Amino acid sequence: MRLADRTALVTGGASGIGAATCRRLAAEGARVAVTDMNLDGARAVADEIDGRAYELDVRSPDQIDATVKAVEQELGPVDVLVNNAGYDEWGFFTNTDQELWRRVLEVNLVGVLAVTHAVLPGMQERRRGRIVNVSSEAGRVGSSGSAVYSAAKGGVLGFTKAIAIENGRYGITCNAVAPGPIETPLLMAAPEAFGDLGKKLVDNMIGGTVLRRLGQPDEVAAAITFLASDDASYVTGQSLGTSGGMVRL
Repeated sequence: MRLADRTALVTGGASGIGAATCRRLAAEGARVAVTDMNLDGARAVADEIDGRAYELDVRSPDQIDATVKAVEQELGPVDVLVNNAGYDEWGFFTNTDQELWRRVLEVNLVGVLAVTHAVLPGMQERRRGRIVNVSSEAGRVGSSGSAVYSAAKGGVLGFTKAIAIENGRYGITCNAVAPGPIETPLLMAAPEAFGDLGKKLVDNMIGGTVLRRLGQPDEVAAAITFLASDDASYVTGQSLGTSGGMVRL
C-alpha cells in the first residue's frame, strides 16, 4: 500500500495503459480520479476500483481547471499526476497536413503542459508531489508513420526534465515512462486502418525489441506506479524505457 491516503489523477484513464495504471494505483491504496473524454469508459474503470470518474478533454483549459478543482474537492489535493492521454493518426509525414499536426500535438504535448500547469501550483504549495508523464520510445528514436507523434513525445521528454529541474526544491519529482509496442487500442488500430502496411509497422516494432513481443498495459502501469511511489523518492528527471529492450522502431 505504497500510495495509501494519496490522491492520484490519471488522464486517458478509460482504456489501455491509463486504465491499467488506475487499477495499479488503487491497489496501492490511492484515491484515483479516472479522467477521459470517454466518460462511460472512465466510469467503468472507476467502478472497478472505487474511484471517481471525470470527463476531461486535455485540449480544453477550462475543462482542465474545472476537473482539477472537482477532484480536489471530492478526493483531496492531487499528490500524483499521471499524464497519459494520447492520440495518433497513422500516415507518412508527406501525406499529413497542419490540421493533423495540431490534433496530435494538442493531445500529446500541449495537453501534458496544460494539466501539469493546473496541478503544479498546489503541489508546490504543499511541497510534495509526483508527476509521471507517458512518453514513448517514438520520442527517443522516431517512428515511421508517426512523425508528428514522435515529435510530441520527444517534447514530453524535454518537458519532463525541465519540470524536474524547476521543482526539485519543492520536493516534487517528475519522471517519464517511454513505452515501446504495447497492446493497446491505439496500436492495434494500425492493422485495421492500414491493412498489410499497418501489420508490417507493428511487426517491425516487435522485431525491434529484445524480448520479441508486445508489451502489456499492466507492465507499463507497474513502472508508473513505482515512479509515483516513495520507492522512487530519489529519482527525478528520468525516462524509464518500458519497451522490451527496444533498440529500434
